[in-house]
Amino acid sequence: MDSPAPVRILTVCTGNICRSPVAERLLQAGLNQVVPGGFEVRSAGTRAMVGDPIQPISADIIRTFGGDPEHFAARQLTPKILRGVDLVLTMTSGHRGEVLQLDASLLKRTFTIREFARMLDVLDRRAGAEGVAPEGTYDGGDPLAANLAIWRGLPARAAAVRHLSLPADSAENDIIDPYRRSPEVYRQMEDELAPAIVSILRHARLKAPVRGTGAATP
Repeated sequence: MDSPAPVRILTVCTGNICRSPVAERLLQAGLNQVVPGGFEVRSAGTRAMVGDPIQPISADIIRTFGGDPEHFAARQLTPKILRGVDLVLTMTSGHRGEVLQLDASLLKRTFTIREFARMLDVLDRRAGAEGVAPEGTYDGGDPLAANLAIWRGLPARAAAVRHLSLPADSAENDIIDPYRRSPEVYRQMEDELAPAIVSILRHARLKAPVRGTGAATP
């Protein structure tokens, strides 16, 4: 029997050489540790520098957090790339709008990465406070199938608590663009992006299926 498809996550920025590659490579590295083979994280740009590698400072950030920036080439966002994606995480609200212009069917599966992370924090706090049972269960004893079911249902659960995770300033949904700017702006990008990635990885770890238990981790 064929293995279940991995959860497909796409990160999106403008040039696909600064922000979205950092999110791609660090999410992939972290999720590989949670459910090996359970996730495929890629990235693309709304006005991509097609074929370019990751910018050097962004590559250094990836290495600092244990990811691999090598063997990367920027891609232009297209309807074909969006086809079959389970979750789209954009770097700004503007990028979210551009994704939806290409494929309106992704409305309920597309978020800025910072807003999505805040929603997951709300879900995790609620589960901890209320003793809510984890969502995921095995499908025929296969953790990859259980993982796929958990993550395909996650956008709807996250959107249901959006009203509890709204920022004081809508600019807090966005990751600053450091392209052709100073190292200090890259550090600001890192400071905005890293906590969101940590929140997503924490949620993935908390909800990861455990073989033989029939349920996700508590």
